[in-house]
Amino acid sequence: MESVENEQRTPTWGEAMADELLWVHSKIRHDLGVVRDLAERVLNGAPPAEIRSEIAALQTNSPLWKLRVNCLYYCRIVHTHHRIEDRFLFPALRQTNPVLDPVVDRLESDHLRIGGHLDEVETGVDELVANDAPLSRQRLVDGLNRLAEHLLAHLSYEEESILPTMRTWETWPERRRGR
Repeated sequence: MESVENEQRTPTWGEAMADELLWVHSKIRHDLGVVRDLAERVLNGAPPAEIRSEIAALQTNSPLWKLRVNCLYYCRIVHTHHRIEDRFLFPALRQTNPVLDPVVDRLESDHLRIGGHLDEVETGVDELVANDAPLSRQRLVDGLNRLAEHLLAHLSYEEESILPTMRTWETWPERRRGR
């Protein structure tokens, strides 16, 4: 007879949502690491054809990159993820745990800042394609490094700050009128 300790417990709805958020963040971190390596190669003079080949490899090997056609769409994936959090997750957090209001304020501010970095990367890629010059390469690499620094810090802060509340949810919090 198996003991109760050996039975696997089904995660709560909130725990499953928290696990999903961690999974998405892990994919963003993985792809960002690949992009940073690619940026280093851009800085060291890798030919544009090689860069495009690496981007194609990302598209075929990574779950997030498979969702889109090219490198620039990675930025759109992060934008979309943040818009979903801003519109649905953050109001639910504010409603169920008002103590998190300052945390959510900071996360929303982070989203704006990261959005600017994502736009900067998109512009940098366009510039590199139009003008494969050392300055274009440096601008793209600088933009990618700023994006990586702020995005990685944001992901860690978000996980530390909101996952405990999310894990308490039995269902998605109903939205109150007027919010």
